[in-house]
Amino acid sequence: MALPSTNTAAVDFLKALVRIPSLTGEEAAIAGFVEQHVRRAGVDVLRHEDNVAFGIGEGDDTLLLNSHLDVVPPSDDHPYDPFEPVETDGVLYGRGAVDAKASGAAMTTALLSLAADGWAPTNGRLLVGLTTHEESGGTKNGLQDLRPNLPSLSAAVVGEPTTLRPCVAQKGLLILKIHARGTAAHAGRSHLGDNAIPAAMTAIRQLEDLSLDRADPHLGAPTATVTTIEGGEAHNVVPEHCVFTVDLRTTPAYTHDEIAGLVSEAVDADVEVYSDRLVPCATPEDARIVRAARAACPDAEPFGSPTSSDWVFLHDVPTVKMGPGPSNRSHTAEERIDVNEVKRAVTVYRDLIRAYFSRAA
Repeated sequence: MALPSTNTAAVDFLKALVRIPSLTGEEAAIAGFVEQHVRRAGVDVLRHEDNVAFGIGEGDDTLLLNSHLDVVPPSDDHPYDPFEPVETDGVLYGRGAVDAKASGAAMTTALLSLAADGWAPTNGRLLVGLTTHEESGGTKNGLQDLRPNLPSLSAAVVGEPTTLRPCVAQKGLLILKIHARGTAAHAGRSHLGDNAIPAAMTAIRQLEDLSLDRADPHLGAPTATVTTIEGGEAHNVVPEHCVFTVDLRTTPAYTHDEIAGLVSEAVDADVEVYSDRLVPCATPEDARIVRAARAACPDAEPFGSPTSSDWVFLHDVPTVKMGPGPSNRSHTAEERIDVNEVKRAVTVYRDLIRAYFSRAA
């Protein structure tokens, strides 16, 4: 078990991280701070752009603890300066306090405290990777860029707020653009045209009738929601094109290619795959990393999460998503975390690490 002074160090480190505004794409200062902090503790650091990775141990069995350094912009009506950590009544306020600097602070402190204890895995390597561009959802992603520079991974923990419950499945996101086609004509001679807007309405009804009822045990069935629609260019022209967007929250019960194919068969319109990179993820509950997480938190039942994370870039590796704080405080003006949960996270991560490496592969 980590000593109280070690757990308190994690809170101090978290406060220092919150003080550094690290909006997505602006992570250089915080990456430099983390690098210096780890080097002062005598642990070597790999710096790839503004991604920071460090570890202890040798061997092929590599466990990665990953969280992200970037935060979303401040909300309106923060009770305090969002980049000045304020602790009151055992609660720490600040942008990133929950999502996800608490996870990064606890993971870093867990590794450094194990190193200070003289512990390292005898049969593998423990890594912590703190990465960039998680919040943007764009094509650039820090973990995706960092991973080719890391050893082959055996398992991973993604640090996101789960109140330290082990998340073993998360939904993916598939965005489709569905194009209904028609023929343009002057609205005064509408019989000479073919209006694409009613065709789009037909396609929407066909989509609503499509059954995606194969359920995941933790996440249920996928959902499909029409979120935008656009058609027509002028009030006196019969529209020849109408396009609508479908937001599909997917589960491991279907692949993205499978769902896109089913939608194409169901609708009388052209289906464009607009984005399919955020794949659904799941890890079997008997996987070694899940058993280690449950050993560290024996009273916490595994669950499935509707929110995406950098787990999508570890979908080929047995992974759990697990970190301090509740997810519903992420990105809010009231973002805050219980100090005791940050301290507890250090102990949980240390216990998870030891449990993982004490088990046979």
